[in-house]
Amino acid sequence: MKTEVSQQTGAPDPRVHQASSSPGGAQGGDRSSPPEDSGPTQPAIPFARALAFWFKLGCISFGGPAGQIALMHRELVQERRWISEQRFVHALNYCMVLPGPEAQQLATYLGWLMHRTWGGIVAGALFVLPSLVLLIALSWAYMALGDQPLVAGILYGIKPAVLAIVLQAAHRLGTRTLRTPVHWVLALAALVALGFDVPFPMVIVAAALAGWVFARQLAPAYVIDDHSPTPLHAQPSRARLLRVLFAGLALWALAFALTLQIDSPQGTLAAMGEFFTKAALVTFGGAYAVLPYVVQGAVEAQGWLTPEQMMDGLALGESTPGPLIMVVAFVGFVGGWTQAVFGPGALLAGGMAGACVATVFTFLPSFIFILAGGPFVEATRNRVGFTAPLAAISACVVGVIVHLAIYFSGHVLWPDTSLTGPTVDAWGLDRLQALGAGFDLRALALTVGAGLLLMVARLNVLWVLALSALAGLVLSL
Repeated sequence: MKTEVSQQTGAPDPRVHQASSSPGGAQGGDRSSPPEDSGPTQPAIPFARALAFWFKLGCISFGGPAGQIALMHRELVQERRWISEQRFVHALNYCMVLPGPEAQQLATYLGWLMHRTWGGIVAGALFVLPSLVLLIALSWAYMALGDQPLVAGILYGIKPAVLAIVLQAAHRLGTRTLRTPVHWVLALAALVALGFDVPFPMVIVAAALAGWVFARQLAPAYVIDDHSPTPLHAQPSRARLLRVLFAGLALWALAFALTLQIDSPQGTLAAMGEFFTKAALVTFGGAYAVLPYVVQGAVEAQGWLTPEQMMDGLALGESTPGPLIMVVAFVGFVGGWTQAVFGPGALLAGGMAGACVATVFTFLPSFIFILAGGPFVEATRNRVGFTAPLAAISACVVGVIVHLAIYFSGHVLWPDTSLTGPTVDAWGLDRLQALGAGFDLRALALTVGAGLLLMVARLNVLWVLALSALAGLVLSL
């Protein structure tokens, strides 16, 4: 199976990586007794070199989670050979099951594995900071100039491209995770369940249980022999777990207290801190799985922004480096701006505060999950009972992304009727007539064109967004 995975990804054989880069005499390890309890090892990668890489990654990681994960795989596994294929895939499966952004969590995990706690903090922070700065600037331009005809035409062309990008994400993730009939059934079941408003955590729990039951059918694609020793800092420790949890909760309490200090307990910033903490804790499956929850809360419940603004924010997120879930910075900025949290004379300051609050409370739990749970995940690398449920959840997320695409298609292709999902009562005769009358053929053409550029011509996502923006501008004029 190791050979099969190496052929699919182009990654080096994990045994070659072990022999060339694993410290502590890992060469020629005994396959019958993996040296999991070996003594302390020194990192083979200088911290300064890793720091430069994480900064570079934060500046060039375009294309959403799928592209960012592929970029990390190519750089760290195939070219630099800093980590083996099995370790990378196992870490990815763990991050897929966690609530929150899987690409940023994967960077944090790999940074922690190579250089302990500070390595994880630096890797995760640098993955986010360039995007935060850029999105604050773009969000200000959007709010200040978004009503201009020129900008409106550009945004009209970008929305269909965003829909095509989400569909491409479902396709790319599906080709990587839907390897057996059981995977396909799980993805379809997740799509149908979300369409009938089944709570997302229930869908994830059901997928994990199915993965445990069908472990034999699900695990072979992910369990790979790899006997590289586990560093001491990556071995489970109850005392270390308690320290990380205490430090993480203390940081959260400090951040929330600061939010209350600059805003009232009933104010917008406090509500954002509470909402984005919940989003970070209950949304599983990565950035695309988080977005439906953010839409339900920030758009429909709180009214911080409109569905159209949410799609525009997603377009900005796709066109900037960093994790796609950085769209929460846009959501926070628009919410702080529209709610005038510091008064009508300080809209920019209110927007910046909202963006920072949304970012901090979205990503802080991810650091805690990785730094606290990483050692226990490392201890399960060769346990089918753990890896199979993770593989099942990864397959389930494909259905979640398709559901998100259906939601977005309602606001792109039916801008007047605002179709929001495949519910049972949405398909009555009157509703179908209204859908036919409000259908936007030009938006469909732009979506199909963007999809062909992405999936057939394999054009870079930034070029697709640029061409779609130009097409939207021409059509609007």
